[in-house]
Formats: sequence, structure tokens, C-alpha cells
Amino acid sequence: MMSSAIEALYILDQYNEPILEHVYRSRPAPTRVILPLYLAHSTPRPSLIYLPNINPPTVLFSLTHNNLLFLSPVSTETEPLFVLEFVHRVIDVLEEFIGGPLLANRIEGSYDVVAQLLGEMCDAGSVCNTEPNALRDDVEVSGFLGKLLGGVGLPGSSPALQSSGLKQQLSLNPVNTGPAIPWRRANVRHTSNELYVDIVETLSVTLAPSGRPLAAFANGSIAFTSKISGLPDLLLTLSASGGKLGMEKAVELPVFHPCVRLARWKERPGELSFVPPDGRFMLAGYEVNLMPSNLDIKSLSSTNLQLPVSIEVSKSLGPTGADFEVRLILSSTFPGASSSASASRPNLSTRGSGRSTPIFGSTAAGPTLQDVVVTVPIPGAVRNIMDLRASRGEAYFTPAESMVEWRVPTKDAASSGSATLRCTVVGPLTEDDDGANGFSFDPANGGYDEKEDAYQSSAVEPVKTASVKEQKEYRDQRKVQQNLPLMPSSASVSFSVKGWLASGIKVDGLVIDARKSRGLGEGVKPYKGVKYLTVSKKGIETRC
Repeated sequence: MMSSAIEALYILDQYNEPILEHVYRSRPAPTRVILPLYLAHSTPRPSLIYLPNINPPTVLFSLTHNNLLFLSPVSTETEPLFVLEFVHRVIDVLEEFIGGPLLANRIEGSYDVVAQLLGEMCDAGSVCNTEPNALRDDVEVSGFLGKLLGGVGLPGSSPALQSSGLKQQLSLNPVNTGPAIPWRRANVRHTSNELYVDIVETLSVTLAPSGRPLAAFANGSIAFTSKISGLPDLLLTLSASGGKLGMEKAVELPVFHPCVRLARWKERPGELSFVPPDGRFMLAGYEVNLMPSNLDIKSLSSTNLQLPVSIEVSKSLGPTGADFEVRLILSSTFPGASSSASASRPNLSTRGSGRSTPIFGSTAAGPTLQDVVVTVPIPGAVRNIMDLRASRGEAYFTPAESMVEWRVPTKDAASSGSATLRCTVVGPLTEDDDGANGFSFDPANGGYDEKEDAYQSSAVEPVKTASVKEQKEYRDQRKVQQNLPLMPSSASVSFSVKGWLASGIKVDGLVIDARKSRGLGEGVKPYKGVKYLTVSKKGIETRC
């Protein structure tokens, strides 16, 4: 029978020096034993490594985050995803309590807090509590701020709260009479009540040389920020073209925070009913297949995907085939986006006003294409890229990374149309570069001398009797063949669009159930805002 237990957690810095060792159960192999065995594997090292040469045989789980190495040895049969998920939760909780990014000096400066967190999250190998909001009630936050909050009885330091007389007063609050919710702190209080919805979609599109899409997906995440007192019961409604069936088709492979009531979603796809944790958290994630299902695959092109950016690559250009051209097609129209979209939903507003009362989004600016960067990987045999000619923006070649990067400013990307980048590759030295054209390099005088017998060999005898034009065509054909392996095989584009989602998903409403909510207060109307963002981190790639 497979048991799920955590035996130990080791944290090492960027120099592979241990900064923390926390043992939960049994007697796992120490860091000095497993680290050399881990480093013996070539990079990139897998997240799961079997070490049969130690006693007992051990499975080592590893994770790298911000130059920190997390190791967890397990000598019993354990579910792999259980251990890896626990390590991910540890990282998230540490960043929540001691601040991100997670660095070695922050862990070393907060050993007391880190030790408390690791002890509360796992007890004798059994994972207990991994919710940051619940941990805040059990873990004492050190430092001046924690003492200050604890002294006045606020949930910044648990022992101080327990010893204060204010705890008895708060216990009379109706919020405490409700059921215990592990993901939400007790007695939450906010002076300004605010609710924010941030939906981010990351594109992943692969195009064939003909421009036909091979795969097109949008991976979305719904981040929710709750700064509201008491115990609110919320209902977030999403919509997509096609109604209920369209929503079921649009959102594939959904994942939800434990606070979401799954029965409500299954009964009515698009409705998320939940009691939120306090602060910012990831409410849900999903995947959307952007490939049109009602079109013939032969007639499908990149324009059918309705993307704001697409790229085309032409190579082996010029008389010697040493040039390639990248064509960037920009669009200022975004399907489904409307400046008055938010105004039609009176219970929502766009982000960025800074006001504490609900507003309408009719004055918000429309979607704008930003941060457009084209990346072209270059074969390692290329010595240099010469004469980079960009019609918009600037381009440069990085030999260390074998990459051409072309950046288009926002002001240039905002206008529709096409932009081109043309480059000339310089390959390794060949016979044609040194002595094959009737000249040889003389290091004595630092110049080239003419070779009288350059065309006397039988191998090039047909060239000798040919005309000058035929000789040039012959040399150009050879150059084209030599430059063919130096041409790029792909190109990708990165960009971001605020106020637009590629999937067409929208937020229709965010309401508070007054009957189920507790402790919110009479007449409280929280500020509610929504923000959309589509990003492509080298996500649109074309093959050539």
C-alpha cells in the first residue's frame, strides 16, 4: 500500500550550501550524502532521481526556485506529485510570510518564522495545513510589525491575540459563529472593502511555414483579490460566445481553488460560487483551444485565429542566399473588445481609477498592443549578422545567445500594417573567402596576391572556359548551398494586450449574497474591478 509522507526538506543556496534542514520523520539521508549524488547527474536534472546506492534506497525530489535548491528525500513508496506539490506549497507560503522573491538571506534572517511554518504545514510526515490565511492564526510573526499588531490584538501575532482582552470581544462577533473555513482568517477587518478580478491568458500558437496553424491554445488564470471584512459569499459569473454550450467548450481542463463550489459549476458552467480567502489568491485556471472547429483544415490560416500579431519568415534571399526577412503583421482590432463593454455591466468597473466606489468602464481606453519583441534563433555556425534593416523599431544580434532580437516600440505597434526586418548572415570561412577566387592572403604584406594558377586545376576546368556571367552564377549557386544551413528554422513573437482576452471570455457579474454573507456590515458596497490581460512569451512561433 502506498503511503504519502514527507520525511525531510532541505534548502540550499545558489552555491549548493545548505541553509536549512528540517526532518519530519524516520532518519533520512543528510544533505552531505545526497547532494553529491544529485550533482552527479548532468543538467537539466530531473525532478525525481532514484538513488539506489544509499541505505535505504531513496527517491530524491528536487525543485529549483530563484537560485535556491529544494530537496526532499523519501525512502518509502510515495505518490510523487504529493511531495512535489508540498514543496511548491512551501515556496508559496514562505514568499507570503517573509516576502518575495525568496532569497537565501531572507530565509536566514527569518529562521524562527520559517521553522514555525514548516512545523505547522507538516507534522510527523503528514501534511496538515498549507493555507496561508489559516497559518496566520497559528504562526507568530517576529519583528516590530508583528509585535505591534499582536499588542493591539490584531491577527499579526497569535499568542498576543490569545492573551489580549480583545479576543473575548471579537469572539462575540457573529463571524465566529459560522463554520471554520481553513482558507480564510478569522475576524477579517478592512477599512476599505474592495474586490478585484484579474484574468490573464498566455498564448501558445505554432504555425507551419505556409501560415496554417498546427496548434493554438490559451492558458488562462483567474486571480482574485479580496479585501473585504467578515465572511462574504460571492458569485462570479463568466460568459463566452455561444451561451452555456460555448462556455463548456471554451473552458477546458478547469482547475479551481478549494473554496469554489464544484456542484454549482457543474450545474451552471460559468458560475463560480465561493467564500474567498483574505488577500490575493488564484481562484481558477483553464485551457482554451483556439483552433476553429467549423473550418476546413485545408483553408485554415493564421488569420482565422484572429490574433493581433502574426509573423512570416522568408529565407535564402539575395543573389547568394545570405539574406532572410521576417515580416511582422500587426493589427489594431481585437475581436470581442469594446470600450463600452464594462458600461453594460453595472456591477463591475475597470481597474485603475483608484476610487473606492464603483464606477463604469465607458471611459477606459481600448486594448493596445504592447511589448512586441520578435526572437529569431540563429544556427551556431553563423559568425555574425550584418546589415540589420528594420522598418520599425530596432534589432540587434547577440552572438553569445545566437539570437536576433527585434523590438518594436508601443507607438509603432499601435498602428496596423506590416513591418519587416532583413538580415544578412556571415558564415564560417571557406575556400571562396580565401584564395578560391584567384587571390590568396599574404600575411607578409597584409594583403591579397593574385594566383596565376587559380583556375588551372582539372576540378574547375569547366569554369575556366565559361563566360564571366556563368562563372558568377556558378559561384552564387555554391554560396546559396553553403548559406542554406545558416538560415533560421523558426521565429517567435512576444507581446501583451491589456483589456482583451484571446478566448473571448468575459466577466458578466460579481455579486455578494447578502443572505449567506456574515459580518460585512449594513450598507457596505465594496468597490469591484476587473482587468483582462493577454500575453505571449515567445508563444506565437512560426516554422520556416
